[in-house]
Amino acid sequence: MSLQVGDNVEVLDEDLAGVIIFIKNGTAIIQTNDNFELEFELSDLVKVGNSKLLRTSAFDDETYIKIGSDKKPKKKKSVGVKPKERTQPVMEVDLHIHNLLPTTKGMQNHDILTFQLDTAKRQLAFAMQKKIQRIVFVHGVGEGTLKLELEYLFKQYDNLKYYEANYQKYGLGATEVYIYQNP
Repeated sequence: MSLQVGDNVEVLDEDLAGVIIFIKNGTAIIQTNDNFELEFELSDLVKVGNSKLLRTSAFDDETYIKIGSDKKPKKKKSVGVKPKERTQPVMEVDLHIHNLLPTTKGMQNHDILTFQLDTAKRQLAFAMQKKIQRIVFVHGVGEGTLKLELEYLFKQYDNLKYYEANYQKYGLGATEVYIYQNP
């Protein structure tokens, strides 16, 4: 019986089994069930019949594994998200000035801050008009001036609450706003 690449084999005089992955000049490299690659003479290998099961222990005839069983599909971990939050789109607004304008040449810090706040107001109005309930304003850490001005802006609205955004995703440089929708 000739051996070929892909054949399931057991090694004579040893408790090893695997699949042939390479054959050359009377020797074969097999990948064991433990994912080791070992080289053996072809005369030391015995092809396992059509069975897809290999014995894993010489002492326990009832212990079998399926070839390829180490490649089980990974189970997705479910994230604990409330059903209402799962369907809500989150709008992100990055207020870093280099993302808003191509250049800040000739602008002073006050002008930059005013432009960022105007952008935040426009995006907030857009979200309210389109009935988007959650917005994340990415302001960065910096000295905290923009964050304080945003909080002052948010306090002017009765129909929203604001809090720190997800730390794992944004760090300390973002504020999430939840807009209460009228029924």
